[in-house]
Amino acid sequence: MPREALEDGEGFVTEVCWRYYVNGQTQAEVAHDMGATRLRVNQAIQKAKSTGLVKIQIESPFITRLEIQQRLEQAGVAKAVVVPVDHNNYDNHAPVGAALAHYLSATFKTEPWKRIGVSWGVTLQRAMERMPLHPLPDLEVLALMGGTSAGSSFNAFSIASGFAERFDANYSHLVAPIYLPDDVNKDVFLSQEIYASHIARCLSADAVLLVVGDVSDLSFMVKYGLPRDVSMQELRDAGAVGDVLGRFLDADGNEIDHPLNERTVGVDLNALANIPNKILTAAGEHKVPIIHAAIKRGLVDTLVTDDLTAELLLKRMA
Repeated sequence: MPREALEDGEGFVTEVCWRYYVNGQTQAEVAHDMGATRLRVNQAIQKAKSTGLVKIQIESPFITRLEIQQRLEQAGVAKAVVVPVDHNNYDNHAPVGAALAHYLSATFKTEPWKRIGVSWGVTLQRAMERMPLHPLPDLEVLALMGGTSAGSSFNAFSIASGFAERFDANYSHLVAPIYLPDDVNKDVFLSQEIYASHIARCLSADAVLLVVGDVSDLSFMVKYGLPRDVSMQELRDAGAVGDVLGRFLDADGNEIDHPLNERTVGVDLNALANIPNKILTAAGEHKVPIIHAAIKRGLVDTLVTDDLTAELLLKRMA
């Protein structure tokens, strides 16, 4: 749909650059998706270069699809950041990861956060890769959950230390598996000083960076994290639509009645809800049910997503 009202504004120029430089679309594809001429797209790119808008990253608060963002906020999301994606060559990780990196870079210029908690997953790795160096030596980055040796390039250990490196900050891992064996008492395990102290610091975080996974082979939690004695199908049969910090929820945001949730090592979801600035970054049609469940549970203060996911989420929230 043509957007003549925005064509001379920074919003139009920035979206052109986002699609061209971040999504990797050709100028012809950008023109088609935005309802503009190829000449206008080329002029926008040249304008961005001449004004310094395009550097290493897109330095503008107008990367968002403002109309969809406003609709999400009216539907009940406290704050939404929505970016455009290439619907023909869809990537549900890189664009929203880049958006989170942009959001954090801007936020750290105004917010005196001293502690942030992080989940783990590909989306956070993509954000970490896009983060410019932003020295915050007084910041502490805390892993919110246990980790796994599989999928090591994006597990809890590498994500916490990776973000800390970008911030020149301190970090602390929760050195434990995601799920304890069923014969280990979790309360006794977490009462050990090393774990109790870490969880207490997580609960005093100024912000947390969250992701979600569905219950399918697309989920890295399902693929790498589930114990061998738990199947994907039995989680589905118990009503699970996905997980937050390794805890599986139903469509209403309630933890399913399954022993696995009692074996999860990490911050409790009821306690998580009390932490300010819960930032969920997630995209993809397969994640819409669990995104909605997390919102209903009160685990989302800021949602970073893409326009495709936002439209599907709005339909579900209607």
